[in-house]
Amino acid sequence: MYTNKMIARTVGVLYIIGTVALVLSAILAGTILDDPDYLIEVSANKNQIILGVLLVLISGFALAMIPVFMFPLLRKHNETLALGYVVFRSALETITHFALVIVWLLLLTLSQEYVKAGTPNASSFQPVGTVLREAGDWIGYLMAYPFCLGALIFYYLLYQTKLVPRWISGWGLIGAILYLVAPLAGMFGSELGIVMAPLGVQEMVLAVWLIVKGFNPSAITSGSASLIGTG
Repeated sequence: MYTNKMIARTVGVLYIIGTVALVLSAILAGTILDDPDYLIEVSANKNQIILGVLLVLISGFALAMIPVFMFPLLRKHNETLALGYVVFRSALETITHFALVIVWLLLLTLSQEYVKAGTPNASSFQPVGTVLREAGDWIGYLMAYPFCLGALIFYYLLYQTKLVPRWISGWGLIGAILYLVAPLAGMFGSELGIVMAPLGVQEMVLAVWLIVKGFNPSAITSGSASLIGTG
């Protein structure tokens, strides 16, 4: 049986694991996929790509578990929104993680066949490689939408319930709105990754707060009383 303090610490640790793993996966794979000779580089750096894939899976699992742990607390205040949070962050966002993993593994297989075929016979591989690499970019853009919608629900509930200080949840609401700008800009060929930073920093602040301070006990008591009152 998890206590509220244990839930808070677990969620904080999951936030750190999920975020760090996703950032590391982007660093490992991004440097290879952005190379002009990416088909050769992907094959030459097979272990690096596989490690990136494993990190995406770790990130997806860690982030998907956060709504599962938070649901018992959030449902006391608004069960419909709590379910929406689970759907966006545990279900839809996880699907995009798996989609990205599949694309990277397909690209790895293609690159190995490309190298085996040799340059004179490899021209037909280039269009497929381009499609897969672009698919990875589009999945990255689309991944932001369930993430941001889930974040908006989550931080709205935190703001209303006061489970954490309102300056943290308010920061999260603003950060989630700003975060949406980056994938929209990317779809139109612009790079505005800097607008993702406020939410990224906020989630690490939230993680540390939950590990060190936990949830506001009076807010938990208030939520339980509200649930009993509506029963």
